[in-house]
Amino acid sequence: MTGKIRYEFKAILWQHTGAGGWHFISLPETTSTEIRTLLKSSEEGWGRLKATAKIGNAKWETAIWFDTKKNTYLLPIKATIRSKENLLLGAEIAVIVSV
Repeated sequence: MTGKIRYEFKAILWQHTGAGGWHFISLPETTSTEIRTLLKSSEEGWGRLKATAKIGNAKWETAIWFDTKKNTYLLPIKATIRSKENLLLGAEIAVIVSV
């Protein structure tokens, strides 16, 4: 995660009710505000920023997306990560995101 800005926080795992039922962790608003202030010019389409995430022993390359309705970035959590780290909906999870 060298050369990137690192953020550590705890957040609740939740599932989108729409098609596909994606699972997400919402970054804290203060963290999202800082990231958006510093890196908005680096966003790709739909407010996407490349990121590295780490939960437990699982570390992966991913992206975070800015959600204008929630005013925060969302980190998608793949099924393989949820399974590997035994993550349950509604659980508070320790997360490291580097952007």
